Amino acid sequence: MHRDHNEDAVASDLTIGLLLLADGLGGYKAGEVASEIAVLMIAAEITEAMQNRVDSKKIVQNLMPESILLIDAVKKTNAAIYHISKNQPLCSGMGTTLVAGLFANNKLTIGHIGDSRMYCLRNQALRQLTEDHSLIQAQINAGLITQEQAKTASNRNLVTRALGIDPEVELELQEVDVEVGDVYLMCSDGLSDLVEDAEITEILLEANDNITLAAKKLVQTANNNGGTDNISVVIATIKKSFAADKGWVKNLFGG
Repeated sequence: MHRDHNEDAVASDLTIGLLLLADGLGGYKAGEVASEIAVLMIAAEITEAMQNRVDSKKIVQNLMPESILLIDAVKKTNAAIYHISKNQPLCSGMGTTLVAGLFANNKLTIGHIGDSRMYCLRNQALRQLTEDHSLIQAQINAGLITQEQAKTASNRNLVTRALGIDPEVELELQEVDVEVGDVYLMCSDGLSDLVEDAEITEILLEANDNITLAAKKLVQTANNNGGTDNISVVIATIKKSFAADKGWVKNLFGG
């Protein structure tokens, strides 16, 4: 990592199955502030919601309880970052990307904003689970440029959605089934811009479930490939089938 300050922030709480990664945006150290607020506040909000009775009006049809928790936590966090940005001159215009994973009952709720990513390695095949909220991705989707052209585009890091920039933000949600043996990788664009999917796959497979080694090799590879951005990764492996403690679900639904 070559920057004077680190605008990435990560957090995890294995007791509730939560993983978070944020990549801050903004001048001076504002991006660092935004990303740190994001991971700390979302983690705190979800933990509190699991421990306390929550207004049943927050129930959303066809969504898992974990998704409801994540939506609510992100909404509050977005408002907090936006408020600070508008009231603290040094933090003006700050924001952050976000990718969040909440594991429960053999499922994974994924929420993301911006271009931080979630991947899944299953049966030796890597799949990108999130789609970047970025100008370059919009151009790819519109057929204006190819994936190869995107790799060298000067505007590839311009995001079209970020936490804390506007009074409200849309969290893109997915709910996916989890299988034993899955490896989940969350990363900032400092990694995904510089390490090809094939290389990520090779590193994860060679690490043979040693996620600490895999993380170090991924960061080192990005740096070796010319990395000048902050590079952050979070890796989780699924060792066995798991079921959620449903006590907090009763709290969520006011039962």
